[in-house]
Amino acid sequence: MRTPAAALGSAVFFALAPGTVAGLAPWWLTGWRTGDWWPPVRLIGLVPLLLGAAVLLTAFVRFVREGLGTPAPVAPTGRLVVGGLYRHVRNPMYVAVVAAIAGQGLLLARPVLFGYGAGAWALMWAFARWYEEPALAARFGARYARYRRAVPGWLPRLTPWRGE
Repeated sequence: MRTPAAALGSAVFFALAPGTVAGLAPWWLTGWRTGDWWPPVRLIGLVPLLLGAAVLLTAFVRFVREGLGTPAPVAPTGRLVVGGLYRHVRNPMYVAVVAAIAGQGLLLARPVLFGYGAGAWALMWAFARWYEEPALAARFGARYARYRRAVPGWLPRLTPWRGE
C-alpha cells in the first residue's frame, strides 16, 4: 500500500474505531456532564487522557510509515510494526484507548467510565488474543513469534526491545 492511501485509511479508521470507543461511547454514557469530585483529582485525569491521545496518534503514524498500511483488519500493514512504542508493548493503541477512557472518568468524575473502560479492555484483549495474534503469526511467521516472546502484550517493558 502506498503512503497516501495508508494515511487516508488510517485517518478513517482512527475516527471510526478509537473515535467511537474513546469518544462517542463515553459521550453517550455521560453527555460530558461532570460529577462533583475534588478538582485536583479531576485534573489528574488530563494526564492519561492526553497521553492516551498522543500514543494513539504516534501509533497510527507508525502504522502508515513503518508498516505501509493501516491498523484496520481490512487494510493491514505490509510489514510487521515493531518500532517506537511497539518496542515496549505489543498493544499500545489498546492501552492508550483504555488510558484515555480512564482519564475521562477522572476528569468528568464519572465512575461509569471506569466500568466501561474495563469492559472495553476485555473486548480488546479478546480481539487481540483470538484474532490479531493468530493473524499476525500466520502473516509474519517466525519474526512475529520472536517479537511476541520478547515484548509483553499489555504491561510495557521498561527497556526497549532491540529486535532481531
